[in-house]
Parts: sequence; structure tokens; C-alpha cells
Amino acid sequence: MERDWVQEALANLRPDTPNWYSWAKTDSSGNVIPNDQRMCWEHAIVIQDGVTKPTQAEFDAEVKRLKDEYNADAYKRERAKAYPSTQEQLDMQYWDKVNGTTTWQDAIAKVKTDIPKE
Repeated sequence: MERDWVQEALANLRPDTPNWYSWAKTDSSGNVIPNDQRMCWEHAIVIQDGVTKPTQAEFDAEVKRLKDEYNADAYKRERAKAYPSTQEQLDMQYWDKVNGTTTWQDAIAKVKTDIPKE
């Protein structure tokens, strides 16, 4: 499932006021927004008194920050997919202990070498 940068950014920009916004049903020209259209900053409307809508610049900066943070951790997601399952690792550790081998250490080292921290 794709991460929803729009909703996450809007929520982060007003953390003390959860659910401060809703989605407009029409665009600025009065045209109905189809349900399958991806929502954006422009379609967010304030529904709580005393809350101001973040500027487009604030919103864009927050989306960029979130995406930069996400991209910086790409290696963690790739490593998580590459590591053997916990059950497999425990089995490797057991047999390493019994046989005096380093199968588990080798498998983990290979993932760390193949997918280095950036």
C-alpha cells in the first residue's frame, strides 16, 4: 500500500488539532471532484474553528521532509525483506551451535554487505 503523503503532511502540520481538515467535494471552479482522484493540499478545507490552513509552501516542505526521511531509510526496508525469517535464523543458530559452523553469521553478514547503509 502506498504511503499517503498528503494526509500525513497535513496531520503533521497541525499535530495539536487532529482531524482539523476535511476534503472539499468540489474544486475552486465548482467542479465535482471524483472519488478516485487523489486528494491534495488544494482540496483540504478547515473544519475546526481557530485553525488556520498551512500555506502551500509549508505543506510542500513537510511532504519533502517526509519523503526525504522515508528515502533515507530505504536500506532498512530492503534489508528487512532480504533477511531470513526469524524461524530460519533460529534454526541456523541451533545448527551452528551443534556443528560449530557460522551459517547464521554468514547469512546476516551477506545481507549487510549486499545492502549497505547509505
